[in-house]
Amino acid sequence: MKPMTDATATVGELRERVLAFARARDWEQFHSPKNLSMALAAEAGELMEHFLWTESKTSAAALTDPAKREEIEDEIADVVIYALEFANIGGIDLARAIGAKLTKNAAKYPVEKSRGRSVKYTEL
Repeated sequence: MKPMTDATATVGELRERVLAFARARDWEQFHSPKNLSMALAAEAGELMEHFLWTESKTSAAALTDPAKREEIEDEIADVVIYALEFANIGGIDLARAIGAKLTKNAAKYPVEKSRGRSVKYTEL
């Protein structure tokens, strides 16, 4: 298996690798939307654990420790893998869905009102 980087891999290639991994193990039978959404939430929780009880300003320090960083990279990879598999089983075109969501978010969060602010769109 060739190494992949963000600069060289496409979303389609990542989806294909995730699908091939699941199919080789006959796991598609377990990959219902319910199970995958729950697995995705669980992995997101495991990612959050690395930053629990840290201050926002110092949370980035965890990424500078090589051992901690590897654990964090494993968790974010798990999150993305489950998201990709959810897209696979749901027939969701991720590029289209992300583009559509960014368009919606741009309307909710116009630059002139939201730049430098972290409030919800209903408070702009």
